[in-house]
Parts: sequence; C-alpha cells; structure tokens
Amino acid sequence: MFLKRLQLGLIHLAVAMTLVPINSTLNRVMIKELAFSATLVAVLASLPYLFSPIQVFIGSFSDRHPILGWHRTPYIAIGLVFCVLGVVLSPLAAFVLVENFLIGLLFGLVAFGAWGMGFNFATVSYFSLATELSGEKERGSTISVMFLMMIIGIISTSLLLSRLVDPYSPEALVRSFWVVGIIALVLGFLGLIKLEKRTSAEQSQVEERYSWRVLADTILENKQATIFFVYLIILLIALLGQDILLEPFGGEAFGMAVTDTTRITSIWGAFMLIALLIAGALERRISKRTIAFWGGGVALVGFILISASGVLVNTGVFYTGVVLLGAGTGLSTVSNLSFMLDMTTATKVGLFIGAWGMANAASRLIGALLSGVIRDILTQILQNPVLAYVSVFGILALLLLISLIILRRIDATAFRREAETRTVIERAALASDV
Repeated sequence: MFLKRLQLGLIHLAVAMTLVPINSTLNRVMIKELAFSATLVAVLASLPYLFSPIQVFIGSFSDRHPILGWHRTPYIAIGLVFCVLGVVLSPLAAFVLVENFLIGLLFGLVAFGAWGMGFNFATVSYFSLATELSGEKERGSTISVMFLMMIIGIISTSLLLSRLVDPYSPEALVRSFWVVGIIALVLGFLGLIKLEKRTSAEQSQVEERYSWRVLADTILENKQATIFFVYLIILLIALLGQDILLEPFGGEAFGMAVTDTTRITSIWGAFMLIALLIAGALERRISKRTIAFWGGGVALVGFILISASGVLVNTGVFYTGVVLLGAGTGLSTVSNLSFMLDMTTATKVGLFIGAWGMANAASRLIGALLSGVIRDILTQILQNPVLAYVSVFGILALLLLISLIILRRIDATAFRREAETRTVIERAALASDV
C-alpha cells in the first residue's frame, strides 16, 4: 500500500504543480506588471471552477464506464494533459491581452478553461481511487502522504519558478511555465503506472445511475452531509480566496520584486508541510474535528496578522502571518480531507467525492471573484490599494470564524448512522416494490 500511496502522491503533486504558476506567478504579473484589474484576473483564474459541476458526472460516469477496464486511470490521464496544456498557454494569453483585449480574452478562456477541465477530470478521479485503495483506517495516512508530496511539489515549483524568472522577462515567464508543465506531466504519468487494477466488463457493471436529483437527495437528506457541505464551502472560500491577492499585496505594500513574491508560496508551503506532518501524527490521538478547529484558528490569526502588516508596513508581521496561514491550512487540509473521506458511503464513492470536489472548486470560484471584485471596488472608494487588500484579508478572516462556528455541529458518526438508516429504508422500499 505504501507504493500506491506514493503513486497517488505523485499524481496529486503533478496537478498541484500546474496550479502554482497560474495562481502565484502569473496573477502577480498580470495585476502588478501588466496592470490588469484584480477583477479581470479573478474572473480568468476562477473560470476553470465554473466546470466544477462536471465532477459529479465524472465521478458517477467513471463508476459505471471504465475505459479498457480502468475506472479512474484514463480520466486522470486526460486531466493531466489538459492541466499541462492550460499552463503552457496561460502566459501567452496574458501577453496577447495587452496587445488585443478581445483576442486575448478568447485565448484566456481557452487556456484557463483547459486547465479547469483537466483539474476537474483528474481530482475527482484520483480522490475516488484513493478512497477505493485505502481502508477507512488507512485513509488518514493516504491523505497525509498525498498532501505531504503535494506541498513538497509546491515548494519546489515555487523555488524553481523564482529562479527561472530571475531576471523577469516575458520570455523567461513563458519558458518557466513550459518547464513546470513538462515536469508535471512526466511525474503524473509515472504515478499512474500499474496503480489501478483492470476489471472485466462483468465486474465493472454498476446498477446505480446518478443524477443531479440523486446528488441533491444524497446531500440534503443527510443533515450531517448538508452541514459539512456548507462548512467546507465557507472554509475553502476563506483559505483559497487569498490565492490571487497574496503576492500582488506583497508587491504593492512592500515593493517586492517578482522573484521575492514568488518565494512567498514556498514559505507558506514549508509551514503547511510541517503542519501536515504534525496533523498526521496527531490524528490517531486527537479527533479530526479538533485538529480541523485548531487549523482554522491558526489560519484566522494568520489573516489578522497579514491585514495588520499592511497597516503597519511591517514585513516581519507579514511573513509571520504567511507562516501561520500555511500552518493553519496544513492542519485544516489533512483533518478535513480525512473527514471528507469518512463522510462517504462505500456504494457511492464517485458521487460523494464528486460532490466534495465540486464544493472545493465552487469555493475557489467564489473566493477568487469575491477577493478580486472587493479589492477593485475598495481601491476606487479608498483610493488606497493597500487598505483595499487589508480589508479583503479581514473579510476572509471573518469567513474563517463563521466556518469554525459551523464546524462544532459536524459529526461523522452521525453521518454514518443517518446513511445506514437511509440504506435500510431504501432496501425496505425496494422489497415492498418487488
């Protein structure tokens, strides 16, 4: 199982690598160097997540329709290819936007849309596979390994990008994105080798067919699933809403160069990595909900310090906030993902993972748009971009606080109890019909 965890980690790492250039380096260049509005950047960066509803269909479809005997592998491979395609095209789209806005916008829709399709295909498929390959007791370890490798990949990619774009030039930016894309593709396909067992056509038949109505019934008829779904969306809006603004904020508030702001991701990632290791060790001794609560609280303090750094114009306070944000995100990630995998049923793995994946993508969409639009509006009102950034980080802190209040009401055991009761009722109804 250890080898399979490493392979799953390689795939997760590869997809994350393709996200780093777009959500760290490119957004900084577009907002600061190319002087695009944060709203435009947010729309393009969040556009891929408009495709998030297809995760439900992909999860359900792959449950029922294997390709050449594999339920997940082909869908993961398709996703990786599209992710890499989006990465190599995205900087070109940004520069075309400068020359011709309409053509550049269409180009951007293609580039960011390709990455979004790839992200949705890959993530729901490899999380479903991770659930199927790991027993309930091993899911925490599997998630820890996957995210440990992902964060190592994020740190390495961030450091690699900071070297490749130094000194900054459009040519250096495009070249660095190609390098990252090729490395990600190779690592992802290495992870797929003999990871999933092939099944025969008879073994692959699944009687259930999922629809949006089935998804709505599954989530809404289980009170705990509904609460968790709402909690996850609010939490992720807060944690992910800073993605498009943290590096431009460093450039605006402290005059950091592209190379310096790119390294912010590596600092955030390093402390997220440390927190992941701590969370993995604590999970056997402390409940997942408690760890999730600690993670949200630490991230909340991080946002407060980042906001304060803009007012104080103090880089020390800023970096302390980044450190705490990374640590809080790490604690929250392991506990909530393990929590998420516990809150699935064995017969509807693809459906549940698709629903949770859709929550993640929808949160990125809402978070990016919320942050970008509010930043631009407040910049116009206050005539001070730094205070606009500070206000956005304050709003994200408030959302984190709300998520922690909701977290107190979540109980995975109650979810299982409700799900089992529902299954019994369904079987009784079926017997009655027969």
